[in-house]
Amino acid sequence: MKISEFLPTLELLAPLAYAEDFDNVGLLVGEFEQDITGVLVCHDALEEVIDEAISKNCNFIVCFHPILFSGLKKINGKNYVERAVIKAIRNNIAIYAIHTALDNHEDGVNKILCDTLGIINSEVLIPKTNYIQKLVTYVPEGTDEKVREALFQAGAGSIGNYKRCSFSSNGIGSFEGNERSTPKIGKRDEFVELKEIKIEVIFERHLQKSILKNLFKNHPYEEVAFEIYNLENKLQNVGMGRIGFLETPMNEEEFLRMVKSNTKAGGIRFSSSRNKPIHKVAVLGGSGSFAIKDAIQQGADAFITADLKYHQFYEAENQILLADIGHYESERFTKNYIVEFLSKKMPNFAVILSTVNTNPVNYI
Repeated sequence: MKISEFLPTLELLAPLAYAEDFDNVGLLVGEFEQDITGVLVCHDALEEVIDEAISKNCNFIVCFHPILFSGLKKINGKNYVERAVIKAIRNNIAIYAIHTALDNHEDGVNKILCDTLGIINSEVLIPKTNYIQKLVTYVPEGTDEKVREALFQAGAGSIGNYKRCSFSSNGIGSFEGNERSTPKIGKRDEFVELKEIKIEVIFERHLQKSILKNLFKNHPYEEVAFEIYNLENKLQNVGMGRIGFLETPMNEEEFLRMVKSNTKAGGIRFSSSRNKPIHKVAVLGGSGSFAIKDAIQQGADAFITADLKYHQFYEAENQILLADIGHYESERFTKNYIVEFLSKKMPNFAVILSTVNTNPVNYI
């Protein structure tokens, strides 16, 4: 199997279009037509992980964090990023990063953290914006079912937990072809009026190309009339963080001990005690200080994240318990999920979990 043939499965796991604009995801090192001998899944594609891939005959590394995040002006091995890239290239090892594409996925990083902490009925904390589009097209009566089904097959019509959603209305369409036209209905230079069906569906922005392809392929007219609008609606199932409930409320100390145990954290930094039970909990794996206000506004009793700075603990304002469990710890089970997903989709292919601990933070 070539890397290009493996990529659709990775897109199912974490569509790259879900990634944040600042991120660097996708195939970072290697060629798309490279044959794969084995896949190694890791958290960070460090030099030690490249060595592990070599020893396990894996020439395709799927990592969570991108080893190449900002641009490199020189590659001469002077730091850990350059050394990893050089070793990968020398040994024909490709590197693919997922990062915020999986952060934003409804089954990704934050759902994994919710499951780890026993948080149920969770929803996206900060839904993705400026991502939903709407297609409007017009078809002759009697062809609408075929066209609508083609749009559904391309991914249009999904709203939250529902799919195949659309709206249709009746009207009268008109057209007149010129001497170069080859109309399917009527003749050149003939004014035609007929009953048409207006079809409206929404879709995620990254699906636009495949949806239009299916529209043009299945629409009966020579020239297809259609409109695409950008909507202000939030994409409810995609976005940063999640918020849900503990099955049974806990006091703060009991809650923090549970979090420490379940995430195997070396330690937890947390804000001042409120002496109130913890029931509604927000989480955001990785650096999540930007979501403190969102967690408070949505009534969370506690917010679990990482990389909080000194002054950011003040932002709790005695309204919420802030807990910093460590960056790696908040994402530590992500690579296990990636292996499970890929192994299920590719049962006859070697997908191996890295055993290298890439957490740069140590505790005493």
